[in-house]
Amino acid sequence: MEFPVRSVSRVTSSLCALLRLLFEKSRKALCSNKMFKLPLGTLGSQFVRGASRSTSIATRSASVRFASTNSTSTGTFESLLTSRASLVSVTLFSVGSIAWYTHLYGSLPFIGEAHASSLADEGLHPPAYPWPHKGWFDTFDHASIRRGFQVYREVCAACHSLDRIAWRNLVGVSHTVEEARAMAEEVEYTDGPDDNGEMFQRPGKLSDYLPAPYPNEEAARASNSGALPPDLSLIIKARHGGADYVFSLLTGYIDPPAGVDIREGMNYNPYFPGGAISMARVLFDGLVEYDDGTPATTSQMAKDVVTFLNWAAEPEHDERKKTGLKAVILFSTLFAISIYVKRFKWGVIKNRRIFYKPPTDQAH
Repeated sequence: MEFPVRSVSRVTSSLCALLRLLFEKSRKALCSNKMFKLPLGTLGSQFVRGASRSTSIATRSASVRFASTNSTSTGTFESLLTSRASLVSVTLFSVGSIAWYTHLYGSLPFIGEAHASSLADEGLHPPAYPWPHKGWFDTFDHASIRRGFQVYREVCAACHSLDRIAWRNLVGVSHTVEEARAMAEEVEYTDGPDDNGEMFQRPGKLSDYLPAPYPNEEAARASNSGALPPDLSLIIKARHGGADYVFSLLTGYIDPPAGVDIREGMNYNPYFPGGAISMARVLFDGLVEYDDGTPATTSQMAKDVVTFLNWAAEPEHDERKKTGLKAVILFSTLFAISIYVKRFKWGVIKNRRIFYKPPTDQAH
């Protein structure tokens, strides 16, 4: 099927005329509106005129090549499409059209919907809080760990377990041996079998792990409307954002905004993915009474329990930093000594000079 150059020229001219008319009408509409002072219509017209001139030049050059070489119409059409002028014209027209639409309507519709959908599905990104243990040489606030454990025992332990922490782990971190042993003995643990092959109850010991609130997963789901409360041993490491996310989640409960429907039994929290979370707000001012007299505000309790959970996820945190500092000092010293020994040992060989003394004729 033939596709003459004249037909290409006519189609191109018609398209350019149509685009010129469209931008002229847009320019008149923009100029009639006092809100738009920028000459976007003029820029669009210049865009189309430039595209028309470039396309006309490309068409004329294509027709000359067609007449001189007697090539087929398909080859002429491909040369027209691959010409640089046509590609530049189409690119400029596309960019200008998008800029014009964005100036009139604010943004492209699918981009706004995708951004809103991403925020709703992934939740708000938590801000970065200045935790006192985030520095290279900083350790945990152990007073905050003690208060955080109190918040966990009185508030969080009713639903969430802490399977990886034993009573002995608290010794020397937040409690003394006597305090940890006294708290462990308050809990009854199932042990056995005894000499008769039966299980029995006994007071807890330092070697026992903190008790779980539910005997199994099914009981946990049945008590929480089908939702499974996660274990908090590694919750700081298991969530993107770490301590910042958990703190924002505990303090971020608000009323759902207009247009957001939350089904019965759910609560709105913008930091939770999807916005709907089954866990209700649990921290309120004055909920616990700290032993050291610290005011138990919502943010203070959230900060303390997050510090405790951070320690639970990384109980080796302080020791790791101390060991790392010692290793840096040790290896730095060894590196300096090795550099000195290397230069001292190889200095003679590297700096020596070898001269050649030709043999001289000895007098006979």
